[in-house]
Amino acid sequence: MFFKKDNLRLGIVLGLLGPILGLVIIYFSKYSSTSFGNFIDDFFNNNKLITSIGSLSLLVNVVFFTLYVNTNRDKTAKGIFLITVIYGIGILVLKLVN
Repeated sequence: MFFKKDNLRLGIVLGLLGPILGLVIIYFSKYSSTSFGNFIDDFFNNNKLITSIGSLSLLVNVVFFTLYVNTNRDKTAKGIFLITVIYGIGILVLKLVN
């Protein structure tokens, strides 16, 4: 199966998709009364939302990372970790620039 591979590229892809999935989950669970465009606009322009929603969206990667580390798929876990760090740095830069 696709998720049983131990591959750096798979980790990078999962690391890129995880926070996007987390953002969508947060939108539907808490902000579905507004449009998705307004939600994204508020996310990028409000420092409090950048920190809180950005951190929560990265939790999906924590779940993926833990799952792959516990099943000894270290190459995939490295890819997830790498992208999570890049996302985290991006969130910090976005917060400083705002």
